[in-house]
Amino acid sequence: MVEVKLTEDCMRLISQFESLTGAGSRDCVIDDRNERLIFVINPGDMGLAIGKKGASIKKASEVMGKKIEVVEYNSNPEQFIKNCFLPAQVTSILFEGEPEEKIVQVEVRDEDRGIAIGKDGKNIFKAKKLAQRQHNIVDVQILQKPMEDRMTGEKGEL
Repeated sequence: MVEVKLTEDCMRLISQFESLTGAGSRDCVIDDRNERLIFVINPGDMGLAIGKKGASIKKASEVMGKKIEVVEYNSNPEQFIKNCFLPAQVTSILFEGEPEEKIVQVEVRDEDRGIAIGKDGKNIFKAKKLAQRQHNIVDVQILQKPMEDRMTGEKGEL
């Protein structure tokens, strides 16, 4: 089990987020570069965090003064990585390396590639940061399909 160290600011933000939404949170990342807060929500609390038609998360965002993103925690690293990339659909995940230097290679549908990376790489940044904090994964990479696979759907046939 990975031990996540929370700063005083993060503990305050988690408490505020929980009181505003009713959703339990186990981690918070303050992403100043992208002017957002990322909360790792307890399993099953995603509905509470977002609220009807997004009301809870919008309210929390207004009160806290930053855009808020939420990722549902899962003790299974593969499922957690998939959750980090939602709404992009992950088609395969490959774990490489020793337990202390684990790297994850992720493949997404071609049409979801932009979503998975995000503007200025913000979504891949989120996945890397959370995977490291929650599952001790040193890097997350998005696989690029070979050009012939993208053109035909299969290798070799043009």
